[in-house]
Amino acid sequence: MRLKIKRWAKALFLSLSACLFINTQGVLAFDRASSLALSNYILAVMHEDLGQIDQAISEYHKSLKADNKNAVVHLRLAVAYLKKNNIPESIKELNLSIKFDPEAVEPHALLALLYATQNQAQISAKEYELAFKNAAKLEPQNVDIYKSLGALYLQQKKLEPARDTYRLILDLSPKDAQAHFYLANIYYELKSRDAAIKELKKTLELKPDYAEAMNYLGYLYVDENINLDQAEGLIRKALEIEPDSGAYIDSLGWFYFKKGKTQEALKELERAAGLMDDPVIFDHLGDAYLKTGDKEKAKDAWQKSLKLKPGQDKVKKKLDALR
Repeated sequence: MRLKIKRWAKALFLSLSACLFINTQGVLAFDRASSLALSNYILAVMHEDLGQIDQAISEYHKSLKADNKNAVVHLRLAVAYLKKNNIPESIKELNLSIKFDPEAVEPHALLALLYATQNQAQISAKEYELAFKNAAKLEPQNVDIYKSLGALYLQQKKLEPARDTYRLILDLSPKDAQAHFYLANIYYELKSRDAAIKELKKTLELKPDYAEAMNYLGYLYVDENINLDQAEGLIRKALEIEPDSGAYIDSLGWFYFKKGKTQEALKELERAAGLMDDPVIFDHLGDAYLKTGDKEKAKDAWQKSLKLKPGQDKVKKKLDALR
């Protein structure tokens, strides 16, 4: 069994933390002639630093009366409203900040976080995307920003933008084993098995002890019913590194199944199913049960697979054939 990518969120927020800051040099965005706006802005920042949020909000508004198109003041006012837990006003000010400075990073990043707290995942993801794209314009050689953008695309199942982003990462950092591994995942999802295998081989060339890549390549060989001896070696090496991985144990069980060793397959697949609830494992387990003639257990396993991941046509067909 291939492991799903589950680390995207960590990469996303690590990179975001580098981008998400309030511009303390925002004073430079003022027209030097706008002395009144600048004076009120400085007072507002002072009040905010002292925890006097109501006074800060009042001074930010005064500053905006003198210079209503100042993106920095709208951003700082949004943060002040956020400290008062006034989400609607904060969102309003962030949108104004974006209107007057479309290429800024911080307002998009803050909007993404706010929409996430409002359970508006789709809008939140779009704001994250814009934040990272703007950050990439500011730092076009920053690989971490592109990694987070690529991880976001993966989470959204936007496979082609994800593929293009990881290709860009590898243009900037061709020896990044993790980027090759993620690109292999993307090619697999895009039904480009040969390209996925090529990327996995490159991953292991760069990082020979990459257990996930060993297992993944071994599993692909087993699933394609090719290079089975090599597949077994890769899977067993991965298990030496992570002996209790349900995904790797499933791969070994699937290898035995493909080799016609049904009892050995059943033993490993049952062990994998005891370690993790995964639709692929229960699909494999159903196949093994059916091979032994136990139709009732096969049905139970496939039903569990569908419960974990509804809409699997291949599994539905297997259940229909039993009926």
